[in-house]
Parts: sequence; C-alpha cells; structure tokens
Amino acid sequence: MAVSEPLSPSDQPTSPTPAPDAPARLLGRTALALRDALAAGELSAAEVTEASLAAAHAHAGLGAFVLLDEDGARVRAAALDARPDDAAGASLRGLPLAFKDLTDVAGLPTRMGSAVLAQAPAAAEDDPLTTRLRAAGTVLLGKTTVPEFGLDAYSENPVDPPARNPLDPSRTPGGSSGGSAAAVAAGILPFAPGSDGGGSVRIPAAACGLVGLKPGRGTVPTDPGEDAVTNLTVSGPLAHTVEDAALLFDVMTSPEGLEGRTGPDLRRFLDARAAGEPVAPVRIGVSTASPFSPDLEITLARPALSALARSGAALAAGGHAVDEFVPHYGERYHRDFRTAWTSGLLKAPLPDGAEALVGPVAASFLASARAAGPEQIATAIGRLEAWAADVRGQFAAVDVVMTPVLAFAPPAIGHFLALDPEENYAEQCRFTPYTSMVNVLGLPAVAVPVLRDEAGLSWSVQLVGRPGAEGRLLELAGHLRLLLAG
Repeated sequence: MAVSEPLSPSDQPTSPTPAPDAPARLLGRTALALRDALAAGELSAAEVTEASLAAAHAHAGLGAFVLLDEDGARVRAAALDARPDDAAGASLRGLPLAFKDLTDVAGLPTRMGSAVLAQAPAAAEDDPLTTRLRAAGTVLLGKTTVPEFGLDAYSENPVDPPARNPLDPSRTPGGSSGGSAAAVAAGILPFAPGSDGGGSVRIPAAACGLVGLKPGRGTVPTDPGEDAVTNLTVSGPLAHTVEDAALLFDVMTSPEGLEGRTGPDLRRFLDARAAGEPVAPVRIGVSTASPFSPDLEITLARPALSALARSGAALAAGGHAVDEFVPHYGERYHRDFRTAWTSGLLKAPLPDGAEALVGPVAASFLASARAAGPEQIATAIGRLEAWAADVRGQFAAVDVVMTPVLAFAPPAIGHFLALDPEENYAEQCRFTPYTSMVNVLGLPAVAVPVLRDEAGLSWSVQLVGRPGAEGRLLELAGHLRLLLAG
C-alpha cells in the first residue's frame, strides 16, 4: 500500500480528479446526510473519498495529516461500491475517517509524533477501535497530527509540521486530537474519532468550534475498562453537530455498527423539540472554580464568561434549573495530577537512550516521573482516588455541572514551545483549567460551541454528567444548540 508523507500546500490530488466544487458540494453536509445519501445510492464511496482526498490537499497547510493512505482509501472505496450488499448493514458505509497517530492502523506506522518512533514499521494489526470502525464500513484516509506521545494540549511535535486551527491558521487547534479536529473543522472529514486523557477531545473541539464528547470511563468497549484514576484515556467523537457526534458514538459503543443507545433517544428528543413538546428539565450547576487553584492563577477571557452566561440564560429559559455551583477541590490536585499524568510516560514504548531523542516537554516529564519513584507516584494516585470520590459526591448534588472549556483563546503556533517545560505545562493547565479533572473523575462530558467572537474564534461550554449519562448529555447539548439558535 502506498502511503503519502505530510502534504505540502503545492501538492495536488492524483487522478481521478473531482470537479473543483466537488469537495464543497459533497462534504458540505452533515455526516448523517452523507450517510443517508450513500445508503440511497445518490453518492458512491469513491466520490466521497475523492472529495475528502482533494480537500486534504487543498487544506494541506493546516498540517492536519501526517500520513495519507490514498491508494488504500481508493481500494477500500472501490470495494464498497463493487459489493454494496456486503456492507448493507454497515451504518457508516462509505464515510471517510482518519485516526490520530497514536492509534494503530494495520499497514501504517504509529509514530506518536516522536523521533523515537520515526522509523517505526507499519502496524501489523488494527487497534480494536480501528477494527470496529472498519466493520461499520468507513474508508480510512490516514493518520492525523498529535503532540509527542499525546501529552500536550496543542498539536505540535518534534518531527511533523504543526496542526493549525482552521478558524485562524496562526493558532493551535488544541490537542492532542488537534489534527483530527482541524480535519473535521476544515471539511476534510465529516467527523473523527479522538482520544481524551486530560481534555484531548474537548480542548480541540472548543478551539475549532466542534462538538466533542468524552464518554465516561469504561463506556467504549474498545477502551481499557479499569475503574481507576490512572485509567484516564477514553475514545470519543469530534463532529460539527450533536447528531453527528451521537452517530459516531453509537458505532463506537455498539457491536458491529448496530444502532446504539444515544441515537434513537436523541432523534426522539429533537423530533419532540421540533413539535414544540416540553423537555424534561435537569438541574444544572454553573461553576468557574478550577481544581488547579490555588497553585495556579486562573483568569477567564471575556468571551469564555460570555459563553457561560449565555448558555446559562438559554437553558434557564428552556425550562432547566440553573444555579451557581461552588465545589471544593482542596489544594493538592495540581501537584497530584501532574505526578499521575507524567508517570504514564513510563509506560511509553521508549528504548534505552530515548531521552536524547524526545522533545523537551517529554524529556522533562520522563525525568520527573523517574525522580518521583514508585512510592511517591502511588501516594499521589491514592490521594487522587480519594479526591475523585469526594468530588463525585459533590457533583451528585446536580444533574449536570457546566463550566467553560478554554480559559483563553487558542494561542499562536509556537507559544507553548517557547516556554521552558515547567512553565509550558503550567500554561497548558491555565489554558484548560476544567478538562483533566473530568478524566480523573471518570465522568462523561461534552464540549458545546456557543458563540463566535469578533475575531471569528469559537467559545464553548463543557457539560459534565453523571456516570452513564452520555445520552442525556447529548440531548442537553442538542437542546442548548436549539435554544441558542432561537
């Protein structure tokens, strides 16, 4: 299989070439609309694949992809078109997709944005999530840009061009699912799976104006299911609409691409809203408290506060009970989370002498983890377990906790890397003061775009739900979007 290296803006798509307006004509639809057009035979998988590949080349300057498997995608699309009956029950048949360069895709290398793995061989097998989404009939286009080992809230690494934000290419799209978010926001992909260990779906969703769902711990069957604060990372969808996020989430959580639990509920909810039927109210606690205080000073930009206030007012007008919520987070979260987060790097596939090859942030994290030692790490993790149990109890006083996602606008490319590693990490925490705590808690959360500022940048809120409440969160996100649309 032929694999392309990172695209340059001058690269052109290879034959067959779609008409100049084909990408916009085909891809300017929701994933649901594309799925239905493919299922009805109005579009072929080959047409949609060519449109996506053309869009990838047209937006090469965004650095969304590190690898494009153009030949593999075309072979897959042709096979789907040649044998439509074989994929008749596949709910995403013909829809283009890409995976972060942290996820194994058979036939493609997994480089994780690191020089340590720059010569990594092609993966022999798919990751279980890749297998599941292939079975649903998707066409895999390639791998998207990530920070080194997925550690950071921006998508710049030592070996690949940086991923850039389609809303302002001088800025980061966030991380670690930044390349995937850029591809969706730019219209290259209708949606994309991401992974979220400290905000890595919700941060780029907020930065790029997308809906991003972080499921609760153990919800996605292909994710590790251990109920522990060290099991931080889950898989979740990035999409333009709540309905599209629900569509992808259903496939991620349902065997063989069958219809899952959130899709039907969400459609019934939207149909009821269209008919003017009442919505079951929920109790929403609005909070700007961050567990990174008092160690870090958290300052919210005016649009972040405006998005929160506008959302609260809209939800209250929509019949929900919206009140201020002030949880008590204690004083050790920042230090204990850093210990737990950096200790994860000890499990990375690092050969001897890797310290000389990794970037400065990864090197600093690795040194900190090794210096902490097993006893200190275990103590920090024990405190985090107790912290999580206490805060989950506090959150149970309401149905949903609503916070901002980003404290300030996505910074310029290079902003974080210009800082020394310790200040870099602290700045990332100030940038995203409400996301990592949800991973520690193991709860579901969704980032919902609310407004655009004068510069065209998007500002979102985060809705944090109770265990198993992904469907209710998506319903609430859909209600919020309808209320904001007037």
